[in-house]
Amino acid sequence: MHSSIACGYAIHLEVNRLQTLSRGRFERQRTGGGPAEDLIHAAVKRAREGDGNSLRLLYLRYSGGVFSYVCTIVSDEHAAEDITQMVFARLAARLKHYEPRRVPFGAWINTVAHNASIDYLRAQRTIPSEDVLDPEATEVDFSRDRLAAIREALATLPEDQREVLTLRFVVGMSVKEIGERLGRSESAINALQHRGRRRLRGELTRLQAAPSAMAA
Repeated sequence: MHSSIACGYAIHLEVNRLQTLSRGRFERQRTGGGPAEDLIHAAVKRAREGDGNSLRLLYLRYSGGVFSYVCTIVSDEHAAEDITQMVFARLAARLKHYEPRRVPFGAWINTVAHNASIDYLRAQRTIPSEDVLDPEATEVDFSRDRLAAIREALATLPEDQREVLTLRFVVGMSVKEIGERLGRSESAINALQHRGRRRLRGELTRLQAAPSAMAA
């Protein structure tokens, strides 16, 4: 009982500290350091149960980083603000899928933000679902298990390869468009796409989930 009270008080103090650092809007970089990992773990556990102060702590600690990350994907600060707000508005429900032993909370929340950003871009371009893996594929299995395997495999790729594959095959952008967005040449984008597809194919094969669309 006393431990729970002490934990709640520590979270309350950290919320107050982070609020004094906040300027009332999303910031691309947060200063002043962050709470200890054990306090984050405690906040996550309490947030799962709907504790408002714990949810506030997670928001104050990670919203700036999430916003900055989303900006690199959507290149629109207003849209990035909306996506970030949505990610944290649904956080309490999403936390039931979080496994602290598998990945740090910061990495996990960025994955959630990444998926939300891609959903936003896909909606903007109204890309049909059959284009997710390969624009030339006509028969692709999009079962829940297959999509879970794809997400797991993508997570193993270097960030630049993952970003190129996502923009190319999930969002449906051309190589030229991706190059303009990332500030890189078309040959560099093609090289990243080739390496990324080869590595993704290997990961999907390891997971016994490689579709025929990845065979090329």
